[in-house]
Amino acid sequence: MSLACSSASDASVAAIPPLTTHCSNCNLRDLCLPCGMKPADVGGLDELHFSRTKVKAGQALYHEGQSFRNIYAVRMGTFKSSLTLADGREQVSGFQMAGELMGLDGIANGVYASNSTALEDTEVCTIPYEQISGLAAASASMQQAVSRLMSREIVREHSLMMLLGSMNAEERLAAFLLNLSQRLKLRGYSASEFHLRMSRAEIGSYLGMKLETVSRTFSAFQQQGILEVDKRHIRILDAEALKRIFETRVH
Repeated sequence: MSLACSSASDASVAAIPPLTTHCSNCNLRDLCLPCGMKPADVGGLDELHFSRTKVKAGQALYHEGQSFRNIYAVRMGTFKSSLTLADGREQVSGFQMAGELMGLDGIANGVYASNSTALEDTEVCTIPYEQISGLAAASASMQQAVSRLMSREIVREHSLMMLLGSMNAEERLAAFLLNLSQRLKLRGYSASEFHLRMSRAEIGSYLGMKLETVSRTFSAFQQQGILEVDKRHIRILDAEALKRIFETRVH
């Protein structure tokens, strides 16, 4: 199995014993690959015995331009996806958390189109794309399920970005926080109080805002009584106010 990192000797990216929990009884099954699949198709996934990979904070799971072999399901922790611009700067293109898939951008051309970096100590389920393709080829319903799941992830990653083009700074940050809050709620975490795993600079890169603008907008939300901010710890005091800021532009 490929460890999908820049160096197979990198101790920060390591294979660990295969999963003993099958897709059919994983606590992430309603968010991850089995979501919406028929029981018989989920049984097919169980037979594959996906391996696990641990990635320490700050280390890459895979790099832009690296040969594509696997897609990955986040089991624990948070990742960021990014592109390397012509001048060497990083452009953050998304954040992934437990139950979400990564590496789908490698399917089209056989190489990963982005970098994936752990924002904290993480664990992923390593899914060989060749095996998934084999299952899909043998079952029409499995093929439909896999296509639907992959489309879901692509839409999820791009839907927020499509809205941001005409938004001002407050609307962008409100949309980002609401999206993050909803995703955390789906995973059983608090929707109103959480710790940001990404830096202000990474948020700014993702939202197309300068670092100073991100910090100033957080401060403005705090002064308005919408948020309570303590460095990366966020408490949403007025979710309806955030929604009004966001919905003003959407509607």
